Amino acid sequence: MQWFCHAGYVPEAGRPRSGVRGRLLATGGVLGAALVLGCPLSAAAEEAEAAPTAQCQITDARLPEVSGLVAVGDRMLAINDGGDKVVVYLLDARCRVIDVHTAAVDPYDPEDMAVAADGTVWLADTGDNNTDRPTVALIALHPDGTTALYRLTYPDGPHDAEALLLAPDGTPYVVTKEILGASGVYRPAAALAAGATVALRKVAAVNMTFTGTPGGPVGKVGQLLVTGGAVAPDGSRLALRTYTDAYVWALTGSDVAGALAAKPVLVPLPAAPQGEAISFAADSRTLLVAGEGLPGDVSRVPVVPAAAGGGPPAPATATPVPAFTDLTSSGLSPITSALIAAAVATLAVWIGGKVSRRP
Repeated sequence: MQWFCHAGYVPEAGRPRSGVRGRLLATGGVLGAALVLGCPLSAAAEEAEAAPTAQCQITDARLPEVSGLVAVGDRMLAINDGGDKVVVYLLDARCRVIDVHTAAVDPYDPEDMAVAADGTVWLADTGDNNTDRPTVALIALHPDGTTALYRLTYPDGPHDAEALLLAPDGTPYVVTKEILGASGVYRPAAALAAGATVALRKVAAVNMTFTGTPGGPVGKVGQLLVTGGAVAPDGSRLALRTYTDAYVWALTGSDVAGALAAKPVLVPLPAAPQGEAISFAADSRTLLVAGEGLPGDVSRVPVVPAAAGGGPPAPATATPVPAFTDLTSSGLSPITSALIAAAVATLAVWIGGKVSRRP
């Protein structure tokens, strides 16, 4: 077993890291090898809990705003929301930082992350609080140590997006964060090309709902805002989260759009000040969720009980929320529709002031 898979490994205090930071994703490096070769799970990680539990607590001052999380065996990768450089942290099962990788890329606002089957770490530089970016980007950190940046543009104007779904065939899907819960799902319309801008194509839409689950920074509206996404390691499920809940769909092959057309399983998440990160654990039956703020819990939330079969449980129901276009095509009078639109605009400005932290 490689040293980085050893359950009891802890870096020595004061140990020089200069030779590791820039090569963490290189072939034979800590992260690259862990992703490609895999690490055995601890017994605790293989168990399916009956209720949400706190796996560990992030206390490292370098991770004050966790927005992206991916389980790698019994370890985790994490990124902060935003920042002026790409930094990926490797955590052990106790939430301790055991390695760091930086890349010479100046991102705008990274929000989510995913890991491909070949070990490539994908970052979604898609945050756009002011919805004024002409392009967004995906950043690929390859196991051989190289980095690639791919620019993308929406077909229908800028969107704020905090969720990335990476299908088993490697196709990336960006899911937008919408005030009324009607989120768009976009995929590249052509092959990604470094140094070029590729158009996105809208392939699906998902409607988040008012669920009554507490938590989040903006009250009930937080139940509608998509803040993260994940695909199970075995390809059987995909999930989107809001500040308060997770929505889980069964996935067949790499048909993400087809999966999202079905009714999801609604999974209430533990209350958190600003929950943004979600990952499936290595068992593909349990969710790992985290958020911003220190100290911050990484919680394990079961989706499939240990005694259940491979499929998700029956979908739960919640109160649907209409899309913005539905408000103007629902038979309401023009004056009533205008008043509703004005209220929505006011709400959007208020939420922007509460959630946005960067110019």
